[in-house]
Amino acid sequence: MSFSKIINRSTALLFIFITCLSFHELKAQNLPKAVTADISKYLTSVARQEVAGKAIAIDSVIIAKKTINLYAGVELSYIPFRKKNVNEIYAQVKRRLPKEYKNYAVAIYTDKYKIEDYIPSSLNDRFTNRLDKPLITNTSRPFEADRGLLGHHLALWQSHGWYYEQKLGRWQWQRARIFQTVEDLYTQSYVLPYLVPMLENAGANVLLPRERDTQLREIIIDNDHNRNQSTYKEKKGKEKWVEGETPGFANLKGTYQDGENPFKTGTFRQTTTISKGKESFCEWIPNIPETGKYGVYISYQTLENSTDDALYTVYHLGGETEFKINQTMGGGTWIFLGFFSFEEGNNDNCKVVLSNKSHKSGRVLTADAVKIGGGMGNIARSPLPKETNKINYQPTTSNYPRYTEGARYWLQWAGVPDTIYSRTAGENDYSDDFQSRGFWVNYIAGGSSVLPAKDGLNIPIDLAMAFHSDAGITPNDSIIGTLGICMTHINDEKFENGKPRLASRHLADMITDEIITDIRQNYEPNWTRRPIWNRSYSEARVPEVPTMLLELLSHQNFADMRYGLDPQFQFTVSRSVYKGILKFVAHQYDYDYAVQPLPVTGFSLDFVTDTKVRLNWIPTLDNTEPTAKPTKYVVYMRVDNGDFDNGEIVPYSNAQIEIQKDKIYSFKVAAVNDGGESFPSEILSVCRKSNEKGSVLVVNGFDRISAPASFTMQDSIAGFWDGIDHGVPDKSQYNYTGSQYEFRRDMPYMGNDTPGFGGSNADFETTVVAGNTFDYPYVHGKAIVKAGYSFISTSRDAVINGQVNLNNYPLVDLILGKQRQTDIGRGYFIPDFKTFPAELQSKITDYCKQGGNILVSGAFVGSDLWNNGNPQREDIDFASNILKYKWQAGRASATGNANSVASPFPIYKGELEFYNRPNTTSYGVESPDAIEPSGDNSYTIFRYPENNLSAGIASQTNYKTCVLGFPFEVIEEEDQRNDLMKGILSFMFRKD
Repeated sequence: MSFSKIINRSTALLFIFITCLSFHELKAQNLPKAVTADISKYLTSVARQEVAGKAIAIDSVIIAKKTINLYAGVELSYIPFRKKNVNEIYAQVKRRLPKEYKNYAVAIYTDKYKIEDYIPSSLNDRFTNRLDKPLITNTSRPFEADRGLLGHHLALWQSHGWYYEQKLGRWQWQRARIFQTVEDLYTQSYVLPYLVPMLENAGANVLLPRERDTQLREIIIDNDHNRNQSTYKEKKGKEKWVEGETPGFANLKGTYQDGENPFKTGTFRQTTTISKGKESFCEWIPNIPETGKYGVYISYQTLENSTDDALYTVYHLGGETEFKINQTMGGGTWIFLGFFSFEEGNNDNCKVVLSNKSHKSGRVLTADAVKIGGGMGNIARSPLPKETNKINYQPTTSNYPRYTEGARYWLQWAGVPDTIYSRTAGENDYSDDFQSRGFWVNYIAGGSSVLPAKDGLNIPIDLAMAFHSDAGITPNDSIIGTLGICMTHINDEKFENGKPRLASRHLADMITDEIITDIRQNYEPNWTRRPIWNRSYSEARVPEVPTMLLELLSHQNFADMRYGLDPQFQFTVSRSVYKGILKFVAHQYDYDYAVQPLPVTGFSLDFVTDTKVRLNWIPTLDNTEPTAKPTKYVVYMRVDNGDFDNGEIVPYSNAQIEIQKDKIYSFKVAAVNDGGESFPSEILSVCRKSNEKGSVLVVNGFDRISAPASFTMQDSIAGFWDGIDHGVPDKSQYNYTGSQYEFRRDMPYMGNDTPGFGGSNADFETTVVAGNTFDYPYVHGKAIVKAGYSFISTSRDAVINGQVNLNNYPLVDLILGKQRQTDIGRGYFIPDFKTFPAELQSKITDYCKQGGNILVSGAFVGSDLWNNGNPQREDIDFASNILKYKWQAGRASATGNANSVASPFPIYKGELEFYNRPNTTSYGVESPDAIEPSGDNSYTIFRYPENNLSAGIASQTNYKTCVLGFPFEVIEEEDQRNDLMKGILSFMFRKD
């Protein structure tokens, strides 16, 4: 035996001896069962303070190198960990150890990680990939969100959608219609109107695998083929346009079947960028079928040496908005630019223009199709041959708006390869839909630092999120609550780029914690925190970026949905998600974030001179987010029936603006800081007539947004009764399927077609229901101007806080719409939206006693004071003695008609028709009030013809009042609104 072999053998024997000693030490040292039982009991008590569930056991103990390693059950990983509770847990566990282990370190593990690893700030190897130039830059935006999400790319989606079920040979929802909605639509009510705009206001580029525009019309303008008189034009400058060498988009078919890719059937155009000289342009000029708001998408091809600053300009009713597009990524699909208002017809004022002007010459600029509007589904599906029973099924499209459809169909229309959206080779659309979303994330990130695959769009995605509502029912109206899901246990706990997948857990933790905190503070103190699961759900497992799947609440549980259908709740939760995403990204990139401000309040207009208007507003402070303080503001302006411009920055909470006579100017204001822009204020309008007959102050007292009316009768029946009060959507509503028809709590769920308790109709599920536009001073103002009077407007709050003095105006027009005192959910907090709060009553009383005249219109002007469950004497006296009316009945009209009647005050002659059901044009008034005259010289001026109840009154003493039991703005015909307003103004300004 050689000397080296002897040495090696000795070394091996020594290693075995040491190992045996170590093993003996490990076996010999252990904690007494009473100690581990005590620790288990303590950890269980800690976890139960956050999440209900099983007792937490210490599964094993390993003591080595002066360290006690405790391995707790997976249930301990379900709770959020922060430095404070982690330190407290370790301190309490150490106190429970025997004296001989006093100087030992302790490490507590659960679900493979130490508990301190779950602290969101613990990760040092961070997931970062941001490029210098993002995909889209809006260069017309008057600010940059440097401490927001500027330059970051986020992928998210709103759960399921309308899909084709091969086994049944029909299109259907993936979930049941329940409590007036269906999950496939319900989660859109958070993602589309709130979450995506919040993220974009913070500077992010947000990508979705579903259509985001609810507009039913769709116009495609392309170099290959155009319909309906839309045109594509090119203008040659220094460089000429030529045809590209690879395929591009062409819309050559009315419908598309599995595997057919419209982005592979046409051509595209290309030219060379210039920094100096005569520009080359191409223009997409749509033939707009109807004036309205449309989403605008562009497409192009990414080639070698593509430009990173393609200059697009959208011409719209509000002016011009410019974008710089980084064409080194995102080629061969639809890229969303924004929503814009276009005028009906085909004209140069509404178009999209691309210029080859660039900061660097000699690069490649490409141009393909432009898509305007959301449109209807155009992907045709049919059953599998084995399911047809020898019946010759023809492929059918959904016949539903594209925004209702699942991701699988949008992805095909958007040029994504069929290997992404057709994971089952077209045999199971249900599976394809939920599986496609995660693979889509990897596809759009492919070729970037996130996922260095050759086939992909090269967009550096920072994170992904799936927004769902869970299923489940609890007894006694308790809350199901919020669940977060992530997946780290795959690929050695690492993403494709080598970064730790534990980042997904941190993302899930940060978002769910923001949600729980905000809901408990603002709506429901007992909102349930459910676990943070680390489980293999496709949407959480497949993306190679930090990803979470959110189950916000249970759409099957009545108590959850009493909150979940409320737009205020939807706004708050969406803001919570946005804050969680912001804080996660800020930690990954190691910068100090700022949360975008809340919307301003107390907005008012006032004349400075005949042609100058002062705007005033009050910033809203967010007590929970000190960084959300505004530092400046953006004032947006609209002229007549155009649209709002790109806004102007102002440094203070006021501004003065010159106006021209005889034009109606409208304004809205947003607060800004380094984190981004708030949602806008309500809209106020003003017009100074050249030869005015008088002036009117329009006061907007209608700021209510709410869920539909709900009720519960012990353990027997409960639900939403929107026939009494549909509630008030925030601007528009596209999660409504129809009224609830099953109110019996004991009716079980038997399937999507027979969902039991909460079952709801389907007659509105493709209808975008109009809500509170916060733009009614403009509607009233148009009628006032038509009658020859000037007007100016203000918010109710500005009157209450003394910013506006009613006594400066001979007539006040108070808009009350569907304002009424409303509980949120189960009513833990004070009701909001009273028609006449005490402070407003005081202002109106003083105004009238000094001779001021007032017009009031609203659906609940009587019932909100008399029939609110707790009528107050002072409220009734105010209405009776000051405004000169009494409540007669609620739900006074089912037909939506009011007829004028003979009275000493001939204000209007004829019949009025008003919206009384959900529709796409105006909010509906299901339960208008009947009100009758009170006191001398007060008379009925309208009656509901179906029952002869009094629908409106007018009075004259030392001042004049006119009160309508239906809102003025819901009168269907503009000519009727104009004639009614003319009659009211003639009465109010007539000198007797």
